[in-house]
Amino acid sequence: MDERRWTIIAERARGPKIDDLGKRRRHAPIFLTHPVITPLDALPARIPLAVAANSGEIPAGCDRLALNFELPADGSVPEWLELIPPGQVVAGRDGRTWLNDKPDGIVVNFKASGIDLPLDWNHATELQAPQGLPAPAAAWGKELQLREGGAVWGRFEWTAGGRASVEAREYRYISPVLIYEKASGRIVGINSVGLVNKPNLALPALNHQSSIKEDKTMFKKLLALLGLEETATEEQAMNAVTKIKSDLQTALNRAETPSLDKFVPRADYDAALGRATNAEKTLADRDKADLETKVVAAVDGAIKDGKVVPASRDYYLAMCRQKDGLAEFEKFLKTAPVIAKGSELDTKKPGGDGLALNAEQAKIAAIFGNTAEDLKKYGLA
Repeated sequence: MDERRWTIIAERARGPKIDDLGKRRRHAPIFLTHPVITPLDALPARIPLAVAANSGEIPAGCDRLALNFELPADGSVPEWLELIPPGQVVAGRDGRTWLNDKPDGIVVNFKASGIDLPLDWNHATELQAPQGLPAPAAAWGKELQLREGGAVWGRFEWTAGGRASVEAREYRYISPVLIYEKASGRIVGINSVGLVNKPNLALPALNHQSSIKEDKTMFKKLLALLGLEETATEEQAMNAVTKIKSDLQTALNRAETPSLDKFVPRADYDAALGRATNAEKTLADRDKADLETKVVAAVDGAIKDGKVVPASRDYYLAMCRQKDGLAEFEKFLKTAPVIAKGSELDTKKPGGDGLALNAEQAKIAAIFGNTAEDLKKYGLA
């Protein structure tokens, strides 16, 4: 596997060319030996990669990086430009690497998009166009071509202004902006190309623009969390945050020194709860005793009245002790018939004179010559 590593350059880097610059034709391919690699922050967008590859939109889960190549030193305007160097691994000076193991997919995505690849000045497509500012093209990429080692080249048709800038050597480098997957680091597309002079100064500006967009997105999320409209100003957001902090501090202060008109010490609360529990138990015991007295009286009264037989006494006592049982029993007694009237033997006296001698008493009375009347008269019976 060819893993040529490329070095980031901070200053003008001009290595030897394979062909003789002095003999190069005006539109001959150029061979670049010192690409500058600079990563760019994400501009997320959920659209198909084939459309995103050179449309200014970044697919979800992807980010951008910029490779920078030097233009011909003789001012010739090349038709073909190297956009991705050969080799499966593209490395930056900071040690980060990107994977170029599927360069054919980059070419396929470009063809599927049906959109020309913009080559502008100073990354205007990435920086100015999103703000609604002009981003004129210096050239249009019409075709991508896969070459030896996985290198990707692009064929460009230059505008008059772009051609003049290159011929006059107003710009010294081209800087393709590539799309790569964050998770794998795999390069999957080309977003745009820029004419630049000092890549290491221009590219941080591109990073800055991405940060601005991310900051705006984050600010909208913050407004939503604060319950504010998307149109709220930064000052309104700060006021909302300040109020939350103030409310939090107030709550913490109240927790440490609670108001006595709303809270009581735990010991006092426990004591009051104990007294209330005892009082409730006392009342419950009293109510139970009162109920028992009423139940017994009601059942025994019913037995006396003959509406309940004595054998059923325990049953009716248990029934009356249940909830609302006594009330139901009293309701029953109002319509219950008399089924066991008492014999009244306890109070009834024998008829006649109330004197009756048994055999023993009569025998003794006869021995003494007394009659039953004598015994009644003298109270001996």
